[in-house]
Amino acid sequence: MTFEENGIVTTSYRCTQSDEEIALLASERTGMQYVRRGSMSYENLMKEYDVDVILVAKKQQLILETMAGEFFFHPNMSHIRIKNLKRGMKDHMAEAMDLKEGSKVLDCTLGLGADAIVESYIAGSTGSVTALEHSAAIEAVVSYGLSHYPAKSKSTLEAMRRIKVIHVDYMDYMRHQSDKAFDVVYFDPMFRYPLMKSTQLAPLRVTADHAPVSIEAVREAMRIGRRVVLKENARSLEFERLGFSNFIGGKYSKIRFGFESSL
Repeated sequence: MTFEENGIVTTSYRCTQSDEEIALLASERTGMQYVRRGSMSYENLMKEYDVDVILVAKKQQLILETMAGEFFFHPNMSHIRIKNLKRGMKDHMAEAMDLKEGSKVLDCTLGLGADAIVESYIAGSTGSVTALEHSAAIEAVVSYGLSHYPAKSKSTLEAMRRIKVIHVDYMDYMRHQSDKAFDVVYFDPMFRYPLMKSTQLAPLRVTADHAPVSIEAVREAMRIGRRVVLKENARSLEFERLGFSNFIGGKYSKIRFGFESSL
């Protein structure tokens, strides 16, 4: 079961034909109404149409506008993490996932997309990363960015373009997958208890799914995946509640990765 955001799609004041085409495609993809911008501010548009978010096609990219601020796609730390991996350094997420060339990954919580990019880099062209996103607005912005952002690094660019993004509730998706369809299933419920006050994350919290991972979801993940990984606050009680007993994370890190392997 997916849900439709309370939002609209529009363009910048002086939009190009290309921007209008991007906006119309985003409207079709998300089910949100396309509204011609005219001279109205984002704040007035929100009041006029009684919405929480606006997807804006601007300068050939999609931007999410909310009362909490603006969000646009950027590879963020994924580029640095890929650089570090090339230098032989460890990545705690990749280690917890036991990622390797050819791995088939189901990322249940796309979010900003940075983890999915690293997963795709390691899995390579012989592997696959399927990334799910519950929010139509976030999925629209990040999926467009993954397929259009002009990353300078060839490795990052290729990793971004390989990711398959789907707007869907992860429970619905997992129920339709065959046993052991993936090497790893990954959960990162990053918006429930944010570790920092980030101006970049604030707009996403307006529309993100804040629900905790359920025991049922972990059971279903164990059925379709050979390994299940949960990213959480290092002191989180979620690991115990959900039955994770193996952990990876730096000694002073605020983040911890719990993992379990299925038979």
